[in-house]
Amino acid sequence: MQCILFIGLQASGKTTFFRERFADTHVRLSMDMLRTRHREGILFGATLAAKQPVVIDNTNPTRAERARYLRPAKEARFSTTGFYFAIDVEGCLARNADRPDAARIPRVGLLGTHKRLEVPEAGEGFDELRYVRLDPAGGFRVDPWVGQQAATP
Repeated sequence: MQCILFIGLQASGKTTFFRERFADTHVRLSMDMLRTRHREGILFGATLAAKQPVVIDNTNPTRAERARYLRPAKEARFSTTGFYFAIDVEGCLARNADRPDAARIPRVGLLGTHKRLEVPEAGEGFDELRYVRLDPAGGFRVDPWVGQQAATP
């Protein structure tokens, strides 16, 4: 059983990455879709009880926000992996500007997340951490974790 947390700014490619890598094997939980923590909590609890692999597709910018998933996942004996989307803020702003109006995040919201973003650490309860970067061809490159290299975007 696996619990994956995405960590990164809005428009860093998290949902696209999910669709490409995990859509056939993991349940996706996202505040964009669920809208309330209550709904999210019900579904997260159900994935843990059912031993269903799950991806938390939110920004998860702070240690405290990540802990709401890591603690219960560890208690349920899930392995925990963090994917840190090391995409610079300018790139996210540009990608966000290319979104349709209804999907666009207000600039102030994206910059607010950037201010709060804390680079994850294994000591938070992750069994594994990985960097996700955009490759020049427009896809994704997943790199091994080597501390806080290429730190906060």
